[in-house]
Amino acid sequence: MSLRTLIVDDEPLARERLKFLLSPQKDIEIVGECGDGEEAVTYLKAQPVDLVFLDVQMPMMDGFEVAEKAGLQQLPAIIFITAYQQYAVRAFDIHAIDYLTKPVEPERLLVALERVRQKIASNAALLTQAQFMDILNALRVSTKESKLYLSRLLVRDGAKDVLIAVKKIEWLESADYYCRIHSNGRTYMLRETLSDLSDKLDPTQFIRVHRSAVVNLDYVREIYREGRVDSSIVLANGQRVRVSRTGREKLAEIGRS
Repeated sequence: MSLRTLIVDDEPLARERLKFLLSPQKDIEIVGECGDGEEAVTYLKAQPVDLVFLDVQMPMMDGFEVAEKAGLQQLPAIIFITAYQQYAVRAFDIHAIDYLTKPVEPERLLVALERVRQKIASNAALLTQAQFMDILNALRVSTKESKLYLSRLLVRDGAKDVLIAVKKIEWLESADYYCRIHSNGRTYMLRETLSDLSDKLDPTQFIRVHRSAVVNLDYVREIYREGRVDSSIVLANGQRVRVSRTGREKLAEIGRS
């Protein structure tokens, strides 16, 4: 029996590594891969799968939201992937949902696969939406209680390093494997992806409004709707930042809270 498998991760290199590690497994048939949560929800609603490798930390829509918004009567077997073992391990173990931490190690992957195979063989791998919602709520409580966010960043400025207060960062911009940090009229480069850095910032303060941009809400001056999909934000310094449809929805939710 082949397990129809979907890989969901916003990092292309992470998807490629996982596909490589799974390639020797004769019963794993990779039927698709998604680079963001919205794409994953669409795929799950349209295509039957047996197993999903689902990244927890994704921009705009995280792995928990993907499983929640898929709206399926029964969810396929899920192996969550997370970069933050310190807050995930206990919650995942309690609820018997498997997980992998990044970078995924071959030995740990084999253990997770064997657990999934056993659960599928005993018809215990599928979760109803009600069961998943109970688990999701427990995971969110665990995450909220234990996660600490950055308050300062050490960045290179020419021949010296400077310490920047996170609250003074106006917005952050993706630059391949680097991140541009805009603060007090200056721009600094940090060797870290926007996805990784934004996950370390307080989500009530910093909002991912576009695949390539995160803004500090304290510096948002105006929001412009420029069509059914396109929008933009004008910051306090006059800088205009593009906003995606999902980013606009997040800003609308903040406005209603």
